[in-house]
Amino acid sequence: MVKLFRYLLFSGFLSVMSQANAASTTCTEWPLWSAYLQRFVQADGRVLDQTGEPDFTTSESAAYTLFFSLVNNDRERFAILLKWVQFNLAQGDLGAMLPAWHWGRKAAGKWQILDANSATDADMWFAYSLLQAGRLWQEPGYTSIGLRMLEQIKANELTTLPAQGPMMLPGPQGFTDGVLSWRINPSYQPLQLLRAFAVFDPLGPWDDMARNTVQMMKAVSPLGLAPDWVLYQSGKGWLPDWQTKSVGSYDAIRVYLWTGMLDDAEPLKPALLQSLSGMQRLLLKKNGALMEKIQTQSGQAAGQAPQGFSAALLPYLQALHDTKNLAAQRRRLDEKKNGNLIGEAPVYYDQMLALFGQGWIEQRFRFSASGQLIPAWPPRCALQ
Repeated sequence: MVKLFRYLLFSGFLSVMSQANAASTTCTEWPLWSAYLQRFVQADGRVLDQTGEPDFTTSESAAYTLFFSLVNNDRERFAILLKWVQFNLAQGDLGAMLPAWHWGRKAAGKWQILDANSATDADMWFAYSLLQAGRLWQEPGYTSIGLRMLEQIKANELTTLPAQGPMMLPGPQGFTDGVLSWRINPSYQPLQLLRAFAVFDPLGPWDDMARNTVQMMKAVSPLGLAPDWVLYQSGKGWLPDWQTKSVGSYDAIRVYLWTGMLDDAEPLKPALLQSLSGMQRLLLKKNGALMEKIQTQSGQAAGQAPQGFSAALLPYLQALHDTKNLAAQRRRLDEKKNGNLIGEAPVYYDQMLALFGQGWIEQRFRFSASGQLIPAWPPRCALQ
């Protein structure tokens, strides 16, 4: 009842809060978002995730793009994106079938699903965006799909670790033997989403999972550095991942991003920031230089990180009140650009990390303590 009351109270005052948060923003369009749409999103709603092969699509890129369509109050694009995902990745019904994670062209030339396994991070962002769209736009159809997705996620991607409790597997298949060992991706469990799911599904495992996530990060980050993957073994607990050798890179950078964007009223935020304090120390040690890959057990780092990593760290550094490193990463983002896109040769993932990190810094959106999206929608900018 307390959670339900909190949700209803928040919803009733949403417009006032949104206007207050938007006071420092303008009604101008978002150049990065506009450039991203032109470069990576087709008119039919397909998102081009070009990070390794030409013109393929992942459920992750589609889910993040759906979220930012909501952030930008673009109902038409939201509907187009959702339609493409439903009919190409989920057999026409996203509420009944979790979307395939990989879609593209077969060697013979046919466009189709390349891997039917779903990706939990994308599924969670789909469900979250649908639930928030239903709330903000008062569209019960979106709420219904979102709630049905939550049930699918719980049925197919949730596991219960012995002596630990509920956690999300990265997907339904390929990440556990079901008895002794589980492989977990720490970036797949943003606390904002877990808190929001707890509001819509009060009897679900979401709050327990939030606490377990913090315990996991404390156990697997001895130097305060987030790894891409970790293992959990029955009788042994959390262990380094032998496949990736405890490297933190393209997945782990999102752990800092999600943590930095948490509302200050989130009770677990201080503990998470403490578990991730090694990134700040590493930046100070290297005079702001950001590495592509970090061995999280030894602290050894190598390679120059893409510019999107700098964008992902902006909320984290602001949460730590680290003005020196914050300024350095903001400067790095402006060093090499292609028009309004990040990087001389723009890739999808850099743009998406920048939409999250820069968008948050520019106050284009916020997350409440209960995980609800607070978009900056000045009334004069709202779509009819």
